[in-house]
Amino acid sequence: MKIAVWRFERSDPTGNGKMKSGTMNYAIGIDLGGTSVKVITVTPAGKTHAEANQSFDPAAKMDWAKKIRELVEEIQEKRGKPANYIGLSAPGLASADGRSIANMPGRLQGLEGLDWTKYLEVKREVPVLNDAHAALLGEAWLGAARGFQHVIMLTLGTGVGGAAIVDGKLLRGEIGRAGHLGHMSLDPDGPPDCAGTPGSLEVAIGNCTIQERSKGKFETTLDVIEAHQKGDAEATAVWLKSVKALAAAVCSFINILDPQAVIIGGGIARAGEALFKPLQQYLDPMEWRPGGHRAKILPAQLGEFAGAIGAASNAIRHTGGQAEIGEWRVDLVPYMRRVG
Repeated sequence: MKIAVWRFERSDPTGNGKMKSGTMNYAIGIDLGGTSVKVITVTPAGKTHAEANQSFDPAAKMDWAKKIRELVEEIQEKRGKPANYIGLSAPGLASADGRSIANMPGRLQGLEGLDWTKYLEVKREVPVLNDAHAALLGEAWLGAARGFQHVIMLTLGTGVGGAAIVDGKLLRGEIGRAGHLGHMSLDPDGPPDCAGTPGSLEVAIGNCTIQERSKGKFETTLDVIEAHQKGDAEATAVWLKSVKALAAAVCSFINILDPQAVIIGGGIARAGEALFKPLQQYLDPMEWRPGGHRAKILPAQLGEFAGAIGAASNAIRHTGGQAEIGEWRVDLVPYMRRVG
């Protein structure tokens, strides 16, 4: 099992793995995934002091929760003071009060309903949000979505995640379901995805279906891309069909939400030009461009720590702080629905 390996800021004068202490405010951002926890410490001005990626045993009861608590304790000990803000992102639908994940069936047993403020035994509330929502907030603060008031994000990996900022506000919906763009249906007669949506974008390009789509020839989407780049005709057919489906979906999202930009991240996005060049070629004849206006298609910039950065940003803003970088003006008040 991979243990947490901390990467500290280069200006650390001690060289002994100690984080800077003192009176500077800092936030801890936590992103819980299926097999690992990613953690960052960052100031309200967006300066990252340390990052860690800690794996856990999914089969061990709530091992992920124990690892998170240990990491938070370790950070605060190294900093010499409690964190001013702590935020967490995780798969599933966040509760109406933003203190827990309300719905996450099938995995991470014990996550549903776990109140993170109580679990971590901290005084200031720990706000919780969906992992894809957090990734977009991270990119909006410090990454590719910075400065946009209308932007959507797609994460292409095992499945397809998504989130949207509309008129400067994170789109949540009635129960936190908004932004699940991977569950858009492209084929009403296609096989259902994990949400029951027939022929969804996730079915069309998610790594979860690549063996079926390639008739067992390829194990992963990255295998398909590598073979496509080497001139394998079957791989090219499978890959370009997937990219064309993605273009059709992106075209629809543009028509529905009218974003300034579409940010694309996740493991499959690491294909670079093998993804973005044909995607743009397919989009050119599809996209409605009144007056020549076109949405930007941009790769995500923050990589695997986007969710942790977004969780930290959410915590800073939720508890009355101010994230200071850039022109971002996302209003998080509508995200936290009032209850009681």
